[in-house]
Amino acid sequence: MQNKLQGRLLSLDVFRGITIAAMLLVNNPGTWSEIYPPLRHAAWHGCTPTDWIFPFFLFIVGVAITLSLTRKKEAGTDINKLILTITKRGLIIFGLGLLMALIPKFDFTTVRIPGVLQRIGIVYIIASVIFLKTSLKTQMYITGGILIFYWIIMTLIPVPGVGYANLEPTTNFAAYIDNIILKGHMWSATKVWDPEGLVSTIPAVGTAMLGIFLGHWMRTNHEPVVKTVWMFVFGVGGLVIGEIWGIWFPINKSLWTSSYVVYCGGIATIFFAMCYWLADIQGYKWWTKPFVVYGVNAITVFVMSGIMAKFMGIIQVTGADGKDISLKGYIYNNLFLSWLAPINASLGFARFCNHLCAFLAGNFMDNV
Repeated sequence: MQNKLQGRLLSLDVFRGITIAAMLLVNNPGTWSEIYPPLRHAAWHGCTPTDWIFPFFLFIVGVAITLSLTRKKEAGTDINKLILTITKRGLIIFGLGLLMALIPKFDFTTVRIPGVLQRIGIVYIIASVIFLKTSLKTQMYITGGILIFYWIIMTLIPVPGVGYANLEPTTNFAAYIDNIILKGHMWSATKVWDPEGLVSTIPAVGTAMLGIFLGHWMRTNHEPVVKTVWMFVFGVGGLVIGEIWGIWFPINKSLWTSSYVVYCGGIATIFFAMCYWLADIQGYKWWTKPFVVYGVNAITVFVMSGIMAKFMGIIQVTGADGKDISLKGYIYNNLFLSWLAPINASLGFARFCNHLCAFLAGNFMDNV
């Protein structure tokens, strides 16, 4: 039997809000040359707290899919109409990501097609269709198949032009395929591979599926305390399995390796369990409001953050020395670097952007 799990889970909004706040924090430093190590991505293999953020969001997407779509299915909503609505929503998210890439030049000949929002949109559509069209058992088989399939193609298929399978940045199988399909439209920092590329989006679906499984677990008849205890068990299990799998298929965010999926899924489960225990079971809500603001306006906050960062870098103002400087540089130099050590000034600027985005998004949503 299934528990109907009435009402909205506060912990889900809080966890989503924490994730978005962290995403903005690492995306908007005052200067990229002064960043605390935990706020940097791993250079290649390995995983830092910053590398948890994106999979956390996709994991939350999966949890939300189970909770929201189950209610709609039980209300008798036509499945095909649901899929059509989901597809439209996913394409809108994809389009917003493409719009952010186009601003300010709108150069379609070199625009980066992959991206964070683009991956979220694609994963949301695919994971939702899998959830709506299959049973829990089949969903598990599909997820396991996705992760094993990706492991095989990345580690066993010889890369044309290279002659052997490898996991190096520019010569791996995913980079080879992305170069064929997305050539000229990839990440400008590399041009020959993309951390949100087409092939590595396949295992990213697996990340959302792990969230779907947690959503199934949240709907069971078990007592909340029992659910929480087992979430910690599942989370630790994911960590251990991910680490062990990483011996043969290294944990790597840019490649979104299968070990990375399981490892980050374990961490996400533990974090969600903590939020659920504190906010929904114990009722400690005094700390949740700022994160709920981020959580219920997640996509809006992220889009506004990206657009704001671009325009702050474009807009020129006159500095104290009479020379032109970007608005970002002016704010960073005068409000933060003038009295803080560079690394703290950089962090301070990121937090300033964080709060500004939340304020703007909150007011925007209140008026639409």
